[in-house]
Amino acid sequence: MLSAHFSSRALVFAAATLATVLPGCNQHPVSPYGQPAALTLSPQQQTAIAQQTQQYQQRAATLDHDNQELQSLLAQSKQQVQILDEQMRATQLQLKDTTDRLVAMQTDNDQLRGRTSAMAVSMQNRAQAEIRANNTLLRGLTVANMPGVNVRQDGDVIRIELPGDQLFTYGTAQLKPGTEGLLKTISADITQNYPQQLVGVEGHTDGSPMTMPQFPSDQHLSVAQAMAVYDGLSRFGGMPTRQLFVVSHGSSHPVVSNGTDAGRARNRRIEVVIYPETMPR
Repeated sequence: MLSAHFSSRALVFAAATLATVLPGCNQHPVSPYGQPAALTLSPQQQTAIAQQTQQYQQRAATLDHDNQELQSLLAQSKQQVQILDEQMRATQLQLKDTTDRLVAMQTDNDQLRGRTSAMAVSMQNRAQAEIRANNTLLRGLTVANMPGVNVRQDGDVIRIELPGDQLFTYGTAQLKPGTEGLLKTISADITQNYPQQLVGVEGHTDGSPMTMPQFPSDQHLSVAQAMAVYDGLSRFGGMPTRQLFVVSHGSSHPVVSNGTDAGRARNRRIEVVIYPETMPR
């Protein structure tokens, strides 16, 4: 692209060249002393040169204007390329984040399927176990005297109801510090009074919207919380895992209405359920 300065110099050169080739002018006349004489132009030639010079100047102005427009377009193009690069990087980060979340969800789903299979095996073993009248379920449990714990008989089973807010930070499956002693007490009670009975660990939620990406539904959260208590009873209390099984109810079995904060807090719970069936030998 030509700049205005370069175009002006080119026009001067063009005008000088034009002067040497215009028809009818004397080309390099020689003086009597052998030196070139000054070039003499007729008025018509001078007019023609002036017209040519004006045309060149107009063309130079046009080229300068075009050059400025091209530079402006180039700057706009560079800005658009930068914006597109930033958008592409943002999209790549979002894609990576989405991929990571999908991988985490797939891992959670795989774990859930494994736990479900284990629960199905436990339920099958329970169905094959000996069924008998559970008159021993009327025995008292020391855990019933602990704050927040509700123990009740429900037909042939005993339900030890543990408040979810006492066990977990809201919306998570991470046991709070200090729950180890509670789980040890429950394990000791069951081991002393019902050493052969099957024990279900049942998770319940209140139906509130999920706040953690690893728990896309009530079922995911309730089974994760039940598994945390399952692990605690086995690890802290020493209960054999073949005596335990996990059930996830989600929000499908509330004990009171979820219409109030107190009701929702009551429904967020883990129930350790002592069944009349005995462990498979």
